Amino acid sequence: MARHRRTWAALTAAAAATALALTGCADEESNPQNPVGSAASAAESAASRAGEAVESATAEVQQRFDDITGGVDVKKDVTLGKPTTDRDGRAAVEVTVRNTAGSAKSFAVQVTYNDQGGNFLDTVVVTVNDVPAGETRSGTARSNRDLSGNVKTEVSRALRY
Repeated sequence: MARHRRTWAALTAAAAATALALTGCADEESNPQNPVGSAASAAESAASRAGEAVESATAEVQQRFDDITGGVDVKKDVTLGKPTTDRDGRAAVEVTVRNTAGSAKSFAVQVTYNDQGGNFLDTVVVTVNDVPAGETRSGTARSNRDLSGNVKTEVSRALRY
């Protein structure tokens, strides 16, 4: 998770530097005729929205895992299919869990979406409920927003409970 925080910090710094550089070119007063000022404002707004989306997704994932008591780390019992884009433009990936426990269990799996360079794009939790002992079941993880480009997925955390 520390890698994701560093990536997020780097993305935020880059967005802020870009917005600052563009804003530095604008007049002191807001001028609707000034395309540089408008571009800077749009870039700043987009960076803010992207940052809020990532922050919200990360907080939601953390809350879901905080709500689980008595969970066992089972990352090794989870496999991911090949990421696809669904009809709504969101990245989707099949998540398959294997229950090696002696009774039916549920699973919470955190799937992280990264770009080709390994930069954090999004994260979600998929829950697969009531998997019988010794069996496998699947669910689908869907990104919170549209993701473009070559998206890679990884299992960040998985708990059986």
